[in-house]
Amino acid sequence: MSIESNSLRPEYPSRDIPDLALLQRRLTPVLSAVAGTVDVISFVSLKLFTAHITGNLVVIAAHLVSGGPPNMDQIIAVPVFMVAVGVVWFVDRVFDQTGNSRVRTLLLVHLLLLTCVLIYSIIHHPDANPRGFPADVAAMIAVSAMACQFALLQLGVPGAPTTGVMTGNLTKTILSLLDSRAQSERGQRAREQLKRDLVLPFFAGCLAGAIAVSLLGDWAWSLPVLLAVAALLLVPQRRD
Repeated sequence: MSIESNSLRPEYPSRDIPDLALLQRRLTPVLSAVAGTVDVISFVSLKLFTAHITGNLVVIAAHLVSGGPPNMDQIIAVPVFMVAVGVVWFVDRVFDQTGNSRVRTLLLVHLLLLTCVLIYSIIHHPDANPRGFPADVAAMIAVSAMACQFALLQLGVPGAPTTGVMTGNLTKTILSLLDSRAQSERGQRAREQLKRDLVLPFFAGCLAGAIAVSLLGDWAWSLPVLLAVAALLLVPQRRD
């Protein structure tokens, strides 16, 4: 099937709806923890948000107004993120898969990128100079990995909440917590929403990432790699 005809197929066939619900429930908390670990490790080691592009945009704007020297990593991270999303889209179209196979393929790309960050960091020690070239390379690979993560959820698990932007998720959690007290259909929906809360997994990932940096140094990147492996194993292998 050609790339053009692939764009006409459904994002997720109806027969995959049970798996879609399973992935929304089980996969997104693990990926949220991945985003938390990656963001903390990159911020502490490389002085850059790699899973939080919003933070980079805020800092860029602040530097532009204050006239301070811009952090080129934060500037470059934005177009790199955009290009990486485009590459993931292209890979998805080329492989022309649906359902679980589609998600597994994109998760494998995600895992490979995080593994590259780990191997590169062990070899080049980018945290020794957060403004040096090795740190730039490690940061951009990590940004690409997070772009892949966000894109794969949009492409393969439609309707899944974001795993990196916690402001909206926290708002939903508070509203669901308040609504859950109601003995009505709305309250039932709110209680179901609370079961899909991603704020705690993200924060747990942040804590684990900070501990990993303090104890493991460059090997801290092994934590998001292991979580990415767990995410891949959560997707059932079956014919789509």
